Amino acid sequence: MVAKKRTEMMAENRARLIAAARKSFAEKGFAGASMDDLTAQAGLTRGALYHNFGDKRGLLAAVVNQIDGEMAAQAQKTGAQQTDPWDGLLAEGVAYIEMALDPEVQRIVLLDGPAVLGDPSQWPSQNQCLIETRNRVAQLIDQGVLKPVDADAAARLLSGAALNAALWIAASDSPADVLPKAREAFCALASGLRLGKP
Repeated sequence: MVAKKRTEMMAENRARLIAAARKSFAEKGFAGASMDDLTAQAGLTRGALYHNFGDKRGLLAAVVNQIDGEMAAQAQKTGAQQTDPWDGLLAEGVAYIEMALDPEVQRIVLLDGPAVLGDPSQWPSQNQCLIETRNRVAQLIDQGVLKPVDADAAARLLSGAALNAALWIAASDSPADVLPKAREAFCALASGLRLGKP
C-alpha cells in the first residue's frame, strides 16, 4: 500500500513538473525558463526535478515527448476520418505539417527540441510514429495502392518529409506563407509512391 502511494505521488510530481515546464518553455523558451521558477510553479523542489528527470534537458525531453505524442494522435485522428486509406496517409502527413503553426509546437518541439535534444528522428516519439507509418505503408503496398518499394524506406522518407516541412515552417519568418508550399510539395512527393487508383 505504501509503495503504491509512493508510486502515485511520484507520477503526480512528474505530471506537475511537466505541466509547469510546458507552460514555461512555451512562454520563455528552454533557455529563458529557470529551474527555480519551474519547480516553484509545480510546488516542488529542485530535488524533485533532478530525481524525476535528471536535469532541465531531461525535463524538456519529457515535455517534447508529451507534445509530440499529442501531435501524432491528432494526425492519426485526422487520417482516420478519411474513408480511403491513401487519403488517410496523406491527411496524417499534412496534419502533422499544419501543426507547425501552433506556437507551443513551434517553440518547444520544432525549435528548442532539436537545438537541445538533437536529431528529432532519433526521439522515441518519432520512432513510434515511424512504426505506425511503416505499418500503413506496408498495408497500402499489399493492397496495390503504392509501388512495391521497401516499406521501411518509404515510411522513413514520408516521415522525414513531414518532419522537415514542419521544421521549415517553424524556422520561417513567415510560417503561414510557407505552409501551403510545404503542404503542396509533401503531397506531390508522396504521390510519387502511388501506383494509381486500383
